[in-house]
Amino acid sequence: MKMINAIAGLRKINKPFVKSIKSPDGDVIDCVLFHLQPAFDIPELRETMSQTLPELPKGDNNAGNNLEIKQLWNSKGVSCPNGTIPIRRTRASDVLRIISISKFRKKFGRKDIPAAPDHEHAIGYVKDVYYYGAKALLNVWKPNVTGSYSFSLSQIWVVADVPSHLVNTIEAGWQVYPAIYNDNLPRIFTYWTPDGYRSGCYNLMCSGFVQTSHKVSLGAAIYPISSYNGQQYDVSFMIWKDVKSTNWWLKIGNEVIGYWPKTLFSDLREHATSIEYGGEVYSEKTGKHPSTQMGSGHFPDEGLGKAAYARNLEVVDELNNLGSAYGLRVLADKPNCYGVNNGYNDAWGNYIYFGGPGYNSKCL
Repeated sequence: MKMINAIAGLRKINKPFVKSIKSPDGDVIDCVLFHLQPAFDIPELRETMSQTLPELPKGDNNAGNNLEIKQLWNSKGVSCPNGTIPIRRTRASDVLRIISISKFRKKFGRKDIPAAPDHEHAIGYVKDVYYYGAKALLNVWKPNVTGSYSFSLSQIWVVADVPSHLVNTIEAGWQVYPAIYNDNLPRIFTYWTPDGYRSGCYNLMCSGFVQTSHKVSLGAAIYPISSYNGQQYDVSFMIWKDVKSTNWWLKIGNEVIGYWPKTLFSDLREHATSIEYGGEVYSEKTGKHPSTQMGSGHFPDEGLGKAAYARNLEVVDELNNLGSAYGLRVLADKPNCYGVNNGYNDAWGNYIYFGGPGYNSKCL
């Protein structure tokens, strides 16, 4: 029965392609015609079909080493042609692993009702006004992930959390998630939910996100990776509500990737009520605390070159201006396992250091 379900799932997920590319990490990237991507399996989303670029927030500029997104699949200069989008091919073994995850396509987190106790966060956040987007440079690491269905990530959350309503979120960053990708490489990802994580999904694994870029593959591995006491690498992520289409768009580095149609959401059709930046870990606890790492696996007080960071933390206001995330606060669910601290300087603006090793003498 599982194999039958896997084959049926593959037929829905994998689309006809005009070109396929074998990645050095074993992935196969299919170049799929724009209008055949999974989002347009829903007739209502076809009405949003557009490859017109959105209006960028005022003040957006490419700073630091975030101009180009480097992924393993196109590291040798191969690419998908114009008019197509690169989609990581899902194999039967992938579907079988995913079917075995009890909460497939759900990413329960701190804002669940009820809360999921095995999810732990170390974040910086702003709230109390309306937000129309967020931007951050996220430091890239390769944390060790233990357990069959565990993950570790660094991301931006754009959240609409209205009393008596189910939470809407849009999320983007990098993650290590062996149960989905069958390896421990950091990979670009997106996630969204319209109903408090009861539904929604990653990347292009269901209808929702509309990709317009032919250069970046969601779910594909990124490089280079930061090293302890060595070279540091970060990637810029920006999510914002386009003033023309009023859809929510994603930009990674200098590449506009695509959009979430506003019709996917209820409260996020208007604006967000909070923005969060930082790390999340999920590990099933069966005794002592798991050793899944967040960020570099080191605590934030070790600082640059040793701890993970998110820097140049910014928000978009109702006038489409990008500016510093003033009033930034921090929260760590279990600071002895994964910590967070924040600061400000002229080069990095608002920033946080975050992460930790999980299990240690104070985190049992």
